[in-house]
Amino acid sequence: MLMDIIYIIIGLVGLVWGGNWLVTGASRLAESYGIPRLIVGLTIVAFGTSAPELLVNLSSVLNGSTDLALGNVLGSNISNIGIILGITGLITPILVQSILLRREIPIMIATAILAYGLSLDGQLNRLDGILLIVCFLAFNVLMIWVTLRDKRAVIAPDVAEFPAKEIVLINRVLELGRLVAGLIILVIGANLTVTGAISIATAIGISQLVIGVTLVAVGTSLPELMASLIAASRGESDLAIGNVVGSNIMNILLILGSTSVILPVNVPASTLQFDFLVMIGFSLLLLPLAWTNGRLSRWECGLFLVGYAGFVVVTLLR
Repeated sequence: MLMDIIYIIIGLVGLVWGGNWLVTGASRLAESYGIPRLIVGLTIVAFGTSAPELLVNLSSVLNGSTDLALGNVLGSNISNIGIILGITGLITPILVQSILLRREIPIMIATAILAYGLSLDGQLNRLDGILLIVCFLAFNVLMIWVTLRDKRAVIAPDVAEFPAKEIVLINRVLELGRLVAGLIILVIGANLTVTGAISIATAIGISQLVIGVTLVAVGTSLPELMASLIAASRGESDLAIGNVVGSNIMNILLILGSTSVILPVNVPASTLQFDFLVMIGFSLLLLPLAWTNGRLSRWECGLFLVGYAGFVVVTLLR
């Protein structure tokens, strides 16, 4: 079991490191070809910080472990609100742009409810996955169109990681190498994480779903956590919540959708009655709390953190 723990630690480090290289290389390459920075932030950077979840899920599916893949998505969305907003908001109150309240947060809630509705028959099949991916493409088209129409709107989900200074000289060969290396490290990290998680779950007699919804989910959310903490340290706390909302939408529509297309995902009744409802509950709670005074205060973020701790305790005991 010690080796499995080491595998997971190395794998999670690889996911964070590889994701950072992938984002940096891809965004600088895009800039070198004249692609607008705003579009890069909405597409490449947003995808980059969700790449760990995607790679872990693809690796899980290829290993026949759809339970781990489902747990990773649900757990990541819960930890994004519970841990990331909880910790970030304790550092500094989180400002919430009105556009998030009117559009992105309701879309996040709608995607969570959509996934729940599609899962009520006990399975997310390939048709369900295709529907989720189509919704993901429509969401991105909408975001890019709105952003180009009004560049002042703060809606890029993971823009906190995007370089602040203009890049004067870009070595395309170097950045291509960085992108490829980042992707390779991501793949290796995902495989190590999944292998270690499955072995630990088997050894101590708990389900892969539980491992996915707790340990693996928190590990794959590290890029989002780092992006939000960086935003908060720069006094840009409003970007932290955009980061979380954008990642949660992508996790459901792209990652869970892609997973279901490759291999239908069985959804246990216990997951429908607990994990899904917790994810929806956290999402719903975010809207009224954020609407009050247009910000999340320290005590409200502390509430999310306590709620997440309670979720983990119940998950391990049930």
